[in-house]
Amino acid sequence: MPDALTPWSHRPFRHLFIGTTANLLGNGVAPIALAFAVLDATGSVGSLGLVVGAHSLTGALFLLFGGVLADRLPRGRLLVASSAVSAASQAVVAALVLTHNAAIPLLMALAAVNGASGSCYQPAAQALLPQTVPAESRRAALALSRIAGSSAMIVGASLGGVLVATVGPGLGLAVDALSFALAAASFALVRVQVAPSGPSPGVVYELRLGWREFTSRTWVWVIVVAFCFLNAGLTASFTVLGPAVADASGIGRSGWGLALAAGSLGAVAGGVLSLRWRPRRAILVGCALMGLTATIPLLLALAPYTWLLVVANFVAGVGAEQAGVAWYSTLNEQIPEDRLARVYAYDDLGSYLALPFAQFAAGPAVLLLGLRTTLHAAAALILLATLAMVATPSVRALAPRTAEPLRASEDPVPG
Repeated sequence: MPDALTPWSHRPFRHLFIGTTANLLGNGVAPIALAFAVLDATGSVGSLGLVVGAHSLTGALFLLFGGVLADRLPRGRLLVASSAVSAASQAVVAALVLTHNAAIPLLMALAAVNGASGSCYQPAAQALLPQTVPAESRRAALALSRIAGSSAMIVGASLGGVLVATVGPGLGLAVDALSFALAAASFALVRVQVAPSGPSPGVVYELRLGWREFTSRTWVWVIVVAFCFLNAGLTASFTVLGPAVADASGIGRSGWGLALAAGSLGAVAGGVLSLRWRPRRAILVGCALMGLTATIPLLLALAPYTWLLVVANFVAGVGAEQAGVAWYSTLNEQIPEDRLARVYAYDDLGSYLALPFAQFAAGPAVLLLGLRTTLHAAAALILLATLAMVATPSVRALAPRTAEPLRASEDPVPG
């Protein structure tokens, strides 16, 4: 597939590609390492929910500001700064865990710093990608970037499981810190042409423009609201409930790492598929396939066997990657370039708004309802969100517009 590899010939894309891959490699290790570090220190699902929830909360709170920065500042430099702060915070966490000084309030504070720095990374990286290749190569660039990211998550999740099972979670967190440092070095080499933006009229005005772009398209905000609930169910299952089931069943820590890696392997397969296949109603197909992710909490509740979770995670990963490629490529087509990062920020804020609350609530929910009932509730949340998306007329009707993104002078088209 020579056309699919064309983006690699562009130097800015290569450096962005290496940086994002390094970032996601460490992030594949971190959730497993941090989860079991907290469980080893406290034995409490509630404490684990507090730590991961602190990360998600600050990430959500600072997303909109990160989106404004990514539209007003050089995105490459913003990625360097974000990755450097993340590297420093994760290095301190690793040191605390390795020296057995990992108090929960301190871990929460450092997780909050990491979440805030990550809020600048996400919209900047997403909006920078289209600038690194010509318009005709953007879908291929997106697919290649997502394939590499999913591959990195496979290696990271597998490595995280092995490290936690053999030498403990502290070393896994140190690997995560090194990956952020490598990402910062690679992002520093990204060079793209940026049109002068002129003086900023102010943060509030910038946010209002982004909000207008976001709300003028019904399919955008419906999908984002649905993913707010869908991601809440998934995140509670993967970051809090899943590790608890793994420790209490025959899955074990290495088995849970293998199951997470299988999901990333499925995403790689889905990314390869997206290079060749794009249904006309790609958004509709992608949204419908997200329903496959409900099998994960259901299996954790009803049949917590490693091989079943591996198969289900792989299949769900294929479907989720179709949704991801369809979503980001369509936004790149439909949103003006100079407002794209702000729309991504609203997207990320809406999609992840419920995550910290789901993580904070997971522990009390288990105490109140029991682990199995809580997992059933997570699966129901995922399925209801999927149904809401596929039942929306503008989602069902949406088809590709053009490979060329809208310019800033074009007005958004409602719908």
